[in-house]
Amino acid sequence: MRVDLFDFELPPERIALRPARPRDSARMLVADGEQPFEDRIVSELPNLLRPGDVLVFNDTRVIPAQLEGRRGDARIGATLHKRIDLRRWQAFIRNAKRLHEGDTIQFPNDVSATAESRAQDGSWTLHFAGEEPVEVLLERAGQMPLPPYIAGKRATDEADQSDYQTIFAEKKGAVAAPTAALHFTTELLAALDRAGIGRETLTLHVGAGTFLPVKADDTADHQMHSEWGVIGQETAERLNAARAAGGRVIAVGTTSLRLLESAADESGEIQPFERDTAIFITPGYRFRAVDGLMTNFHLPKSTLFMLVSALMGLERMKAVYAHAIENAYRFYSYGDSSLLLPRK
Repeated sequence: MRVDLFDFELPPERIALRPARPRDSARMLVADGEQPFEDRIVSELPNLLRPGDVLVFNDTRVIPAQLEGRRGDARIGATLHKRIDLRRWQAFIRNAKRLHEGDTIQFPNDVSATAESRAQDGSWTLHFAGEEPVEVLLERAGQMPLPPYIAGKRATDEADQSDYQTIFAEKKGAVAAPTAALHFTTELLAALDRAGIGRETLTLHVGAGTFLPVKADDTADHQMHSEWGVIGQETAERLNAARAAGGRVIAVGTTSLRLLESAADESGEIQPFERDTAIFITPGYRFRAVDGLMTNFHLPKSTLFMLVSALMGLERMKAVYAHAIENAYRFYSYGDSSLLLPRK
């Protein structure tokens, strides 16, 4: 499909630079099949789902993967993208024209890495010196990797250390937050429990590729970056049992959805999963594992807007976004939410 079909105009003032407080006070646009849109609040979610439904969350934890350093007299920025092994990470480099194979980048607090090789997509493999785990080095030298549409408007600060982590964040490895789950609080989880709505967790370590624009003119020519994910045997069994009993599997965030769909077989059974996925979902895709999605509002011409358009239909999603813009919803990572329930 032509990528420009997924374009829309977004006023800059609609981009949220801080999250709602409390988190579950964010607005939520409900699109249920072909019914009229509803303007609700995230804290109302227990009343919008059914007993027996299951919400699926991503328990990845964001690491301070944004680094600023120097190679000689050149300033070099690095955003770690994906772990390769214990000491090597794939990274997107700013000012990459000043970097060559074998160069050493000096980061703050005695952290350094060697630029080993450059990939076809322009990213570099960085080998971190020393014996300390790379995660320890990042705690010393790195910053929280806020999305560029936020970082370009303000500096990262102390509040982002907690604001940009979900309450489910447990397994370190993401360089971007699964932002749909930023809206959840302990009070909301308790209300969901009382309403008989289940919850499960999986792990997908979100990479920086989620922010990359689609540069191709056609979706068939776009290559997704792979991300590592895992769904345990017992989790898969419980999700399959919930669907068999008539419950709906609602993914909280596109990261959860992509991993669930990667793990589902042709019959829709969710299988245990532990490997990379580079699934790219565009209109025409047949969903097998999920019955709905709770997600924030995404960038024009992004792979994530393509995904929600595949779930709901492109014209329906353009109408959803037009309603959101007209009614002053807040967009992107720190913005408001939507609950998308496709027509069966």
